[in-house]
Amino acid sequence: MRHGRPPALVGTVSAPAEAAGGRCGRQGLVRGVSGLYIPEMTPVAASPVESDSGGSKLISGLLLVAVAGLAVLIVRWPEPPPDVQPPSAPAELSVGETTCTSVALSWAASTDDREVTGYDVHRDGQVVTSVGGGTRSAVLSDVPAGAWSVQVKARDEAGNVSTAGPTVSVTPPQCGSDAKAPSAPSGVKATADGTTVTMTWDAANDDVGVAAYDVFRDGAKVGSVDGGGGPQFTFVDLGVPASARHRYQVSARDGQGNGSSRSAGVEVTAGAVCTVLCAVTPVAEDTGVVSGLAVLPDGSVLYGRRDTFEVVRLDPGTGQATPLGTMPGAAGTGGDGGLLSLAVASTFARDRWLYVFYSTAADNRVVRLRLRGDELDGASMQSLVVGIPRGKVHNGGRLRFGRDGRLYAATGDAGNPRLAQDQRSLGGKVLRFNPDGTVPAGNPFGGYIWSLGHRSPQGLAFDARGRLWVQESGDGLTDETNLVVKGGNYGWPACEGTESRSTGGCETPGFVAPRLGFAAAEGGCGGMAFVRDVVYLACAGSSRLYRADLDGDGLANAQPMLVGAYGRLFTVEPGAAARCGWSAVPAPARVSCASRCPRQADRPPMWWRCGDRRRIA
Repeated sequence: MRHGRPPALVGTVSAPAEAAGGRCGRQGLVRGVSGLYIPEMTPVAASPVESDSGGSKLISGLLLVAVAGLAVLIVRWPEPPPDVQPPSAPAELSVGETTCTSVALSWAASTDDREVTGYDVHRDGQVVTSVGGGTRSAVLSDVPAGAWSVQVKARDEAGNVSTAGPTVSVTPPQCGSDAKAPSAPSGVKATADGTTVTMTWDAANDDVGVAAYDVFRDGAKVGSVDGGGGPQFTFVDLGVPASARHRYQVSARDGQGNGSSRSAGVEVTAGAVCTVLCAVTPVAEDTGVVSGLAVLPDGSVLYGRRDTFEVVRLDPGTGQATPLGTMPGAAGTGGDGGLLSLAVASTFARDRWLYVFYSTAADNRVVRLRLRGDELDGASMQSLVVGIPRGKVHNGGRLRFGRDGRLYAATGDAGNPRLAQDQRSLGGKVLRFNPDGTVPAGNPFGGYIWSLGHRSPQGLAFDARGRLWVQESGDGLTDETNLVVKGGNYGWPACEGTESRSTGGCETPGFVAPRLGFAAAEGGCGGMAFVRDVVYLACAGSSRLYRADLDGDGLANAQPMLVGAYGRLFTVEPGAAARCGWSAVPAPARVSCASRCPRQADRPPMWWRCGDRRRIA
């Protein structure tokens, strides 16, 4: 494609016989063109996704103008601008008939400059049903118990999605009362391996169902285990005080909070030599919701406060936290959006660039800005990738630098599953781009997209061989650990883990299968880090840290650790001197450090970050 302004005179025509008689017919004019050069209009810079998603396209129609001397001016005319105007937000959302299994909704019509073609109903940020543009009501079935929220968004034929309409809280009535507590667990056993104690017990009985088990060491609660599955349950207690005798008990509770009495106690003596983790020591506290950890060359750690959009520097030696500034233009989503991730390149000591993935009022985006002393330099901020879909949930947001010097970003489907397979959208993808935001050579689709078909990827890490892995949450069935390949399609929403959700599903040719999967009750993992040939997964949903071995192109020997002991774990990062992490407990959440284990050469120090939406996360 040529750039610059083309000349107006582009060719001459021989005068046909009819022209001598004053009849310059259209047919004769076109047929007589010789040596014709056809210029193009100067294009707008193309979209990094695809040309039909916002980049400029030129049609093949021509305008021919006859002028004196039979010179011909031929100009390509651009197509009308694409439809980029979203519909208005649906208003007047109201709740109609509500039962313990269904909820009826209705709302007012949205408007659009062209046509509203559909409405998507979101429950806690996730699309649960869709209706056509002429329908303004829906009935949700198989609704969950407890309180949850619902919103509606409108969309047009071009795929533009409105902002959410009003949020309405819904609490369906119980289908029945449950006042009976479960029985006490039986068959409790405990064995010690150094400072690691493994407990097992048999399932308790309940007239409705056991929701969870709570584990106690010396009278204090040290963790919880989900009540699903069975008939036997396991809890691993790490970092138990050495060379001492400890008493363990277990209790059961149901979904209504009815708790059993504690089981009979069992006693075990911890060894003198530590295994896996030797000790866990809190080193700092923060009452915000923490998002992302980035270890700097000097050993200090940067973290973000998700909901207040602040970047903080932490000295792990002293526990001193220093706020560095607030991200300009950041906005929350009412769910998991906000300040999502931080990254620094290997060149940080020289260039001082901090890379940030965060939400604005319009989108999710990746920017960079310089850290000067103890302040963020807002004037230096550069937008690298914009237009990533934002939603109440499923915003993704993990950043990692690869060995190739490129930056990789994991994006969620923003609660709209169809975006994951749409190559015109940056949602539900792994993106690859240069540190200045340009598209690097070698990307499979010509734009930023490196892989697609992801639902809610939050863990992103490279192994010792330089291969990229992603950890993502499923939709209630299976969480996935995926080895990312160039151009790979990971199947969402047709496939979740190895479970098909539609015709063809996981058997669709070209879909890439996960290397490891967890049931939802045992997963909810988002943080991810490799240390040599071992991967660590931080899990918020199941409040645990997994350790697994690399086995060729797969993972083996997945072992849960810290189950329920330190709250909801969200992020894990290699550190300089100790495994450290954020803990969500009833008090302000804490950064905790676990000393390295001299007997485990594959387990050098780590950071992890944990919490919930009320505390550090």
